[in-house]
Amino acid sequence: MSGERSLFSRASAAVIDLHRFFVDWFVAARANMADFGRFERAIGEDFSMVAPDGQVLDRKAVVDHVRSSRASCDDGFAISIEDIRPGWQDADTIVVLYVEAQLRGGKHSRRQSSAVFTTSSSAPNGVEWRHLHETWLQVPER
Repeated sequence: MSGERSLFSRASAAVIDLHRFFVDWFVAARANMADFGRFERAIGEDFSMVAPDGQVLDRKAVVDHVRSSRASCDDGFAISIEDIRPGWQDADTIVVLYVEAQLRGGKHSRRQSSAVFTTSSSAPNGVEWRHLHETWLQVPER
């Protein structure tokens, strides 16, 4: 067996990397460090997303929203990825499940996410995002 990373390992790295990008891109003090081109290469041409509110977005809508949100958050914005685990997979496709926790404007939010990835030699981490579905979760009391 070669030293190639597993599909789950590559997809997990893609999840973590994308959310690091979001923090860098959205936080005004860090926006100049973010590589928007890498974000665009990570998202497949036929990417689609179901937002937590149920709205269905195509790739263009997602890319345009992210592009226009540059430097829109203060230094307190944070994202953490929790409970990342594999779902269904075959040789070239995997569903990855995870919880995304955010702190924005002093408010906490959480969403359960499922993302579909396919292998791609030209995408960062060797996989590209094909579909994302997010559902709001109740934030535990602190």
